[in-house]
Amino acid sequence: MKFTEMPYERPDLEGFKETSNKLLERITSAASAQEQIDAYLEFEKLEKAVNTACSLAYVRHTINTKDAFYDGENSYVDEISPALQEISQKINLALLASPFRPALEERFGKLLFTNLEISVRAMKPEIMDLMQEENRLQSEYQKLYASAMVEWEGQSLPLPKLGPFKQSPDRAVRRAAFEAEGRWFDRHQDELDRLYGQLIQNRTAQGRAMGYDSYIPLGYDRLGRNCYGPQEVAAFREQIAGDMVPIVARVKKEQEKRLGVEKLKFYDDLLVFPDGNAAPQGTADDILAAGREMYRALSPETAEFVDFLYDGDLLDVLSKEGKAPGGYCTEFAAYQAPFIFSNFNGTSGDVDVLTHEAGHAFAFYRAARHGYLSALTSPTMESCECHSMSMEFLTAPWHEKFFGPLTRKYEIGHCSDALIFIPYGCMVDEFQHRMYENPELTAGERNQVWLELEKKYRPWTDFDGLPFYSRGAGWQRQLHIYLYPFYYIDYCMAQTVAFQFWLASMQDRPDAWQRYLRFVDAGGTKTFRELVEAAGLKLPYAPGCIREIGQAISGWLDRNPL
Repeated sequence: MKFTEMPYERPDLEGFKETSNKLLERITSAASAQEQIDAYLEFEKLEKAVNTACSLAYVRHTINTKDAFYDGENSYVDEISPALQEISQKINLALLASPFRPALEERFGKLLFTNLEISVRAMKPEIMDLMQEENRLQSEYQKLYASAMVEWEGQSLPLPKLGPFKQSPDRAVRRAAFEAEGRWFDRHQDELDRLYGQLIQNRTAQGRAMGYDSYIPLGYDRLGRNCYGPQEVAAFREQIAGDMVPIVARVKKEQEKRLGVEKLKFYDDLLVFPDGNAAPQGTADDILAAGREMYRALSPETAEFVDFLYDGDLLDVLSKEGKAPGGYCTEFAAYQAPFIFSNFNGTSGDVDVLTHEAGHAFAFYRAARHGYLSALTSPTMESCECHSMSMEFLTAPWHEKFFGPLTRKYEIGHCSDALIFIPYGCMVDEFQHRMYENPELTAGERNQVWLELEKKYRPWTDFDGLPFYSRGAGWQRQLHIYLYPFYYIDYCMAQTVAFQFWLASMQDRPDAWQRYLRFVDAGGTKTFRELVEAAGLKLPYAPGCIREIGQAISGWLDRNPL
């Protein structure tokens, strides 16, 4: 079924409650494990239908935030989602309390119950009002960001359209593009400061209502992290600061020499080569066509997947006024269908979408067809990012379809960008921990923390008086900080796994692909630790892991000059 043909019907909260309560009664009064299994599987089907409707409302809203109908439906979903979670939690609690739990664990696996124990720690009815308010604040931020238009050379452009100008070979153009972006954020400084302040207070109140000193433990539970915690994350960040930042500093120094500037400025960051970064050779339609050819050639599994994706119109990638910023992959579980959302802007990032977001989509497509429970279709988020970031590198033999003679330039830029990103991602993560450890910080104090972390993770950065960035507010353009607390370090840990898959593929490509396919096909039936170890790779927070990977990637860059 095509995306446009998928019917939307507003989720019936009362009907969902009524049917769920009947199933709950069947679970609690069951005389056997099989009776509980049957009732739970019925609930699973019911919940899948509701979640699909919620996803349809969200996707159609983000495609056009000016659509009054889906704006209203998205607000309705925000309003009812805590109640939906409460109902699911009652079912989960009943399973956890089952006298037949050993038989249930044998049927569904022990990890399901570990995950359920985490999920029931993530909410209770007393915080439903706070959760609804959090949803409203997040939507307000997203709508504000989606409304961002800047004046550029006599025309009004959405922010994503500045992307090519921020990578212009003309330094004055690059600076002007960053200034235009910064002026928009400065004009909306009060709104952005207010929204984040309210989100901090709201989430802190939720954490304290759940019995924690701060929001941090609750934030980890909401990400379902089931094999590591803040201590391992902090150890990973310190490895990055100690072992990766010096390597990246050397890469940035090489970039400075390559560009021929006396000192690298922030507005030079995105330009890797003096004559311009590698850009896709062709139109958006050409890029999409090349993407289909790539996945048909990569493997039988990806060929089947890409035909399903394209034939179902399961992607919306062109930037337009009113469209929400950023990119994501979600799914319509009732149809076993992934969906890719993005904003093409004529840069190499357009190709990255077809490798990164398609990696997510491929993983869901495969897991859904293995018949896993919804709760076991996807692993935790860092593992999901391994799906996507590894796909970026495993598609390397077909990058020439997009970049032609600029392919080597793209590969060097892509590798450098991936390396450079990791310290930034750690900076975002430590910033968030600092914010929730100190929820009473003022807006100005939050900005000072960001500037302090810039020195730790990106000591080469010089903002050169740019608006917005120079006052330490650059974090406000990072959607994850507002919308997805603590979901950013996942990208950093996943990048280290992706690098390992890439290095393995250069040694034995068929073996690396089969290891990746096993990683993907496990869905959420294994923890991050189990998935990484089963693939024969090193955990990102294992001692010495970052130094080894950093040296290997640095060596590749040395051996592959343009």
